[in-house]
Order: sequence, then C-alpha cells, then structure tokens
Amino acid sequence: MHSQNETAAGGLLQALTDSMTPKLAVSYLRVSSAGQASRGGGDDEGFSIPAQREANKRKALSMGAMVGKEFVDRGASARSADRPELKRMLEYIKENKERVDYLIVHKVDRLARNRGDDVDITRALGEAGVQLVSASESIDNTPSGMLLHGIMSSIAEFYSRNLSTEVKKGLYQKAKGGGTPNKAPIGYKNIRDVDEAGRRNSRVEIDPERAPLIKLAYTEYATNKWSINSLAKHLATLGLGTPAKTKLPAKLINKKMLREVLRNPYYKGIVTYNSVKYQGRHTPIIDEATWDKVQELLRSNVNGERERIHHHYLKSTVYCGKCGARLIICNARSRSGTRYPYFVCSARNNKRNDCNQRALLIDEVAEQVARLYERVSFTPEFRAAIQGRIGDEIDKQAEESRAELDQLKLQKDKLEREQRKLLQAHYADAIPLALLKDEQERIGKSLKGIEATMNAHKVRHIEMTKNLNDVFKLLEDCGRVYRMADDYEKRCFNQALFERVRVYDNLTVDADYADPYDLILDPAVFELKGSFERNIQNKEDGRPIPEAHLSLENILDSAQTTNNFFTAGSSKSILVQLTGLEPARCFHH
Repeated sequence: MHSQNETAAGGLLQALTDSMTPKLAVSYLRVSSAGQASRGGGDDEGFSIPAQREANKRKALSMGAMVGKEFVDRGASARSADRPELKRMLEYIKENKERVDYLIVHKVDRLARNRGDDVDITRALGEAGVQLVSASESIDNTPSGMLLHGIMSSIAEFYSRNLSTEVKKGLYQKAKGGGTPNKAPIGYKNIRDVDEAGRRNSRVEIDPERAPLIKLAYTEYATNKWSINSLAKHLATLGLGTPAKTKLPAKLINKKMLREVLRNPYYKGIVTYNSVKYQGRHTPIIDEATWDKVQELLRSNVNGERERIHHHYLKSTVYCGKCGARLIICNARSRSGTRYPYFVCSARNNKRNDCNQRALLIDEVAEQVARLYERVSFTPEFRAAIQGRIGDEIDKQAEESRAELDQLKLQKDKLEREQRKLLQAHYADAIPLALLKDEQERIGKSLKGIEATMNAHKVRHIEMTKNLNDVFKLLEDCGRVYRMADDYEKRCFNQALFERVRVYDNLTVDADYADPYDLILDPAVFELKGSFERNIQNKEDGRPIPEAHLSLENILDSAQTTNNFFTAGSSKSILVQLTGLEPARCFHH
C-alpha cells in the first residue's frame, strides 16, 4: 500500500514538473519575394517575415511553448520542397525528435503549396512525433483538424496553380496589346509610377544613356568589320553595360551579352512571348534593314578581318588553290635569325585533310594579287562604254518594273490582311498556338521578300546611277591605285572586290568576285576588254584594225558573247543587288 502511494505521488510530481516545463517549438517562416522579407505582404502572399515571426511567437506562448529554433526561406516558392531552410529544418527535427514538440507556421501554405510535398512533410513530422501547428488556422491532430489541414493544403495548391495561370494569361494579354511582358532589355528603362488619377502607370522608355550605344553596336557590326569579341570590348570602353541594382553592381557588356543584344528583335520594335511575335508599343532603336543585316552576318558567322596574332591585309581573302581552305600566316626563321612570313594552308597545318600545297612567301602572293588587279583594271574609255550600256538596260527595266510594283503592292496587302485574320482567329481560340507560329513565319518570310523587292523598285533612278558609278569607279585604273594604297586601304579593296582569291603552288591566282563585281567581271567582258586593248596596241604599232572593231561601240554591237552578259546585267535581281551598294571609301584616286 505504501509503495502504491509512493508511485502515485511520483507520477503526480512528474506530471506537475512536465506541466511547468515549457514545450519546445520550431518556427518556420517563408516569403515568395525578397521584398517581403522586410515589408508587409499583400493578401495573395500573406505577411512579411517580421509579421510571421511575431504571430508564431504568440501562438507558441498561447500553448505554453517557447520557440527554440527558427528557419527562414526568403524569396522561395512553396511549389517545391527543394528549399534550403526547409531541408535544414526537417533534418534538425529528425535529429532532435526527443526535444521538439511543435512545428509552428503562420499558414499551411507557408509550408507547401503542393499536396504531394505536404503529405511527405506531414509524414516526416509524424515519424518524429512533432505536431504541426498553424498560427492562423485550426490545425491540430484531431480528426477535424486533420480534415481542415487536407482542405487547406488542396486550396493552397489550387491557388498556386490558378495564380500561375492567371499570371500567364495577363502576360499574354499584355504582349498581345504590344506591351512588354518581361523586364525590358538594356537600352530601355522600366518606368513604374502613378498617373494624375492615382492609377498605376507602368511603361517602357528609351534609356538616353545606353540606347545610343545599342544603336552603335548594331550599326558597327553591320559594317562587317568587327568580331563579336572586339566590338564588345570597344563598347565596354564606351561604358555600355547593365545598370546597378540594389544587390547587383553594374556590369560592363561582354561577348555573351552582346550576342544576346544583337539577336533580340525587341530593338526593332517586336515583342516576343511564348515564341509568338507581336508588334510592340515601345520605340524601336534599330530599323528593320539594319537588324536584318546583323542577323545575316550572325548566321553566316562573318566578322570581317578577325583579330588574330598575325595581321596582314590579305588575311581572310586568300585561300588554298588545292583544297580551298583558308591560308594562314606562319613565320619561319633562318639560322641567322631572319624571319620569313609564309602563307600556309590551314587544313594542312591542322591536319584536317591530305592537302600538300607548299608554304608560299607572303610577298610573292601579294605581288600576284596586285597583278590580278592590273588584269581587271578598266581604262576610262572602256569603263564609260560598259557602264553606259548597263545603264541603258537598267533604264529599260526600271520602266518595265512599274507594273510589277503595282502587283507587289496587291500581294502585300493580301498577306497583311491574312496576318490580321490569323491573329484574330488565334485570339478567338480558333487555331492552336503551333499553327499560329508556323503561319506567322510563312507570312513573315513572304512579306520580307516582297518588301525587299518593292524597296528595290522604289529606289530612285539617280541613286541607282550613283551606285553603278561607285562600282565602276573602283575598277577604273584599280591596278595602279591598289599598288599606291596603304595596307588598310588594300584590305578595303579586297573586301569590296573579292569573295576569295585562290592561290596555287606555282603562284598563279584566280578569284571569286563579290557581288556585283562577279557580273561586271564576267568572262564576256574580259573578252571585250581584250579586243579593245588589242585594237589600241595595233593602233600604236601601226597595224591595221578590222573595220568592225574601229570603235568600242562596234565591239559591243558585234560581239555575240555579250548577249548573255547584258541580259543578266539588266535582270531585276541584279538591279536589286546594285541598289544601295556602298563600296569601301577608304581608297584614293
């Protein structure tokens, strides 16, 4: 009897002791955005970190517990359980399950907005003997509390998914109306203020400091004289970079950033959302023609004369005559220390094929290229006759093209109507997004082709004549002018005249001419040029000249080989190519 009384007294004493010992609670706090970590949140995201902390402490006090450990995830979404502080908290509870009694959260959705994660977390708490408590909801281990927990978990998941859908819908509607659904790229500013009526006014404006440098990036790259890397370094020295933010310092532009800038259609006024393009309301920095030129250069990876260790005005112009690979510069030294620069086949040097073309002294190759200029050089008389004949044909085609221009206008109007109807059908959910993308691409390509042709037709005759004059100006006496030019001017000549010059073992050379010189330096023209030069030589030597070849006009009229040349020279495609030609201006006559 005495023993039973002692046991009862001991149990009572232990119960009294336990009731006087505060329970240990762990507090978990989370906000979705970094800003909420220090300020009050809205109804959609609950309270800030300080507000949640105070609510959890009050809840712990009401249960006779004390918060012994706190875990905080700042700017973390509850859609996933892959949160660093949540993982640390669960590990802490597992290691201290004998001590921890409660896990307190402000709301169930602070812990998880995914039913699967909620079940996993609840199971881990149950295995550790820890009770989940909500500071603002009646969540406990009773059947009704567990039912409420399940309902609140489902509501949280529904809210999260519905919010995502609504946000996407809002961004789509914004892009559809020409707005900017995401942060504007460098060169623009996102402005957020309120209007006179107190309504929120969000818009995009041009950054007066960076926009001129963005435009410079496009115009300079379009000259085909820069590599991405060298242009990025140049723009960085001018101060182009991202503006400083609260937690991120300003960053000067680099190669990767510049490539993204040059590929972004936003700068020509196009907003892209979910791979669909919309006409934006913001002010473009770049015109359509410049943007297209830059895209063409990016696709072809043509960056002009690239920066390399060895520099020479023929680099990127001369190619191996045997295998067609680019010639690169290698320097050899004699026993006396004299350096001899050679052109060598890059494929042979890198063992990409079995080419066996020997190394060629650079000075000897340069001399052969200079002689090539002398062979293609036009005298003033020959230039005037050939240029006049092509000009006459262009005049005829310009007159005939007016009817075609009217037809092109009709085609353009039809495609633009089709484009508008397509978007309207998509807005009405009549066609799927994938079909919209395909049709947009098809119509866009057709419109671009029509607009390019129309622009060529619209160029005034005086501009075409000037462009034609620029083309022939380079060829007149170009052999003498090329020899007199400095290295930079020679490089400009080579870029303007040649696509590539092939060099062979025996130091002979032949060339692929750049457009439109490939037409003007047609073999038929060389035949005319040869006849003209032979007549001059015969006249100087006192030899008779055939009656039909007394003048260059007679040669042009009588030479059957010129028919194809002048037919091609007056074609609309060549007419377009001549339009807007800007040959290198760095040489002197």
